[in-house]
Amino acid sequence: MFFRVLPVSQDGFRTPVWALAAKCYLCVFFIRCRMSEIPEKTIERLSEYRRTLLACHNQGITHIFSHVLAGIHGITAVQVRRDLMLIGFSSDTKKGYDVEVLIDFISGILDSPNVVNIGVLGMGNLGQALTKYFNGRRSKLRIVASFDVDGDKVGHEIDGIPCYGMESFEEQVQKSDIKIVILSSPTSIASELVVPIINAGIKGVLNFTSMPLNFPRGIFVENYDITTVLEKVAYFVKEAEESTDAQN
Repeated sequence: MFFRVLPVSQDGFRTPVWALAAKCYLCVFFIRCRMSEIPEKTIERLSEYRRTLLACHNQGITHIFSHVLAGIHGITAVQVRRDLMLIGFSSDTKKGYDVEVLIDFISGILDSPNVVNIGVLGMGNLGQALTKYFNGRRSKLRIVASFDVDGDKVGHEIDGIPCYGMESFEEQVQKSDIKIVILSSPTSIASELVVPIINAGIKGVLNFTSMPLNFPRGIFVENYDITTVLEKVAYFVKEAEESTDAQN
């Protein structure tokens, strides 16, 4: 029963890897600012636990044991219990964790009290896919603006999100109170966006280009290289196939 939970999102569709990463890393930004003593990996796991718990709740599952939650995420039950103890969650575990209560508790840790506005830099295929997939899926995270240099996109709405030229980036960041940007521009120009991001007062950057970017202290950045992740998956597929061939 539980094995159907992990790969399926709330709307019943399989969730792309980049989308899971986006959700998880955006949560990281909040907790870094609010509760820096919580390890980054724990924050990521909390985001993953909540996504699984939401799927369980939608399926009518009311309680879940730590070892079941651990099995879904490929970790140990001890790790799950340690993560929950770290954020101060305690529960009568004889019949498992109350799914709804745990969702609310984790949400209280992960979510900002106010809606956090997000801008997308680069509205090519990836930027549009991110915007279309993510917007509306988290009540506390909202994509409010996008930016590009393509004249065919600037001045228009893309999936309901207005697209502005980069010359108005700082102005729109202030006007829309944008705290986080998702960087999905061509890698070749990624480094050119560092200074505008700093000058605009952005607090968090989720970088989907293949160029790692560094920012001054106070600006949190997550560099997520899809090519690297895909090559990692391909490597383990190769290893599994070679192991199978060796056994035959």
